[in-house]
Amino acid sequence: MGYKCTRCKKIVEINYRALGIRCDYCGHRILVKERPTSIKRIKAE
Repeated sequence: MGYKCTRCKKIVEINYRALGIRCDYCGHRILVKERPTSIKRIKAE
């Protein structure tokens, strides 16, 4: 699961046990979850 840093805009993988939630490049702690670019369509019944 990829997260994007709000400061440097790079995609980071999170290892929760090793260092917590931090950007590997700039050390910023605010990350947002990457959304898939494809659209999921579900047929309504």
